[in-house]
Amino acid sequence: MSDLGKPDPVRTCIVAEDESLLRHALVAELKRAWPALQVVAECEDGASAVEALAEHTPDIAFLDIRMPGLTGLEVAALAADASPRTQIVFVTAYDQYAIDAFERGAIDYLLKPVKADRLEATVARLQARDALPDAAALAALLDKLGALPNAAGAVEPLTWLTASAGRETRLVLVDDVAYFRADHKYTTVVTAEGEALLRTPLRELLPRLDPANFKQIHRSTIVNLKAIAGIVRDDSGRGTVRLKHRPETLTVSQPFMALFRHM
Repeated sequence: MSDLGKPDPVRTCIVAEDESLLRHALVAELKRAWPALQVVAECEDGASAVEALAEHTPDIAFLDIRMPGLTGLEVAALAADASPRTQIVFVTAYDQYAIDAFERGAIDYLLKPVKADRLEATVARLQARDALPDAAALAALLDKLGALPNAAGAVEPLTWLTASAGRETRLVLVDDVAYFRADHKYTTVVTAEGEALLRTPLRELLPRLDPANFKQIHRSTIVNLKAIAGIVRDDSGRGTVRLKHRPETLTVSQPFMALFRHM
């Protein structure tokens, strides 16, 4: 209750965690520790978290750092545009070096497995509205964490893909791919020469691609930056990508336009 005896305004949050058991457990613990907090979205990967931030502009986002596709760090960076008022709480299994960085950056965090007393302390800080650092502090922290070894659970980027085109199996050089498109449980691989089907979901593919060259621009699309001829922005904040060697254009969801701020 506020000093005037009126109920405090309802606050909202999203929870982004790719492991369903951990996600459900955190949501359940949040409901116990803060019954008035509304969980407006539960997200299993970074792309859906970015879209949920843009759609709901929640007060708080609980972000797992290591998620398929966009990491929690990348989601937090995009949140500055998609939902700048959102307070970020990272959920992490990082070591003490990273924990020190969180604390110096005044960013709240929860260690896995999340303990009830630690969550209650985080809730108390969020309710007091003292957990939101300025943009410069958040940017500095993200840069530092992004430089940590294996910060995003990095693996050696793929060089070749084995994809199917009808009865033919093709070896596709990853650098030759213009974009990847989600196709139910599989992924369509599009090159200048045509299309083939990859038996790997998009969300599992993105962590295996070189992040310097491949960016997710929509829930269902990953583009090779080297294949882009130009980007057109419309008044709604969305964008359209023109490709060098393909006639079609690709839609960039508004939350992902921040990736092209300097292009």
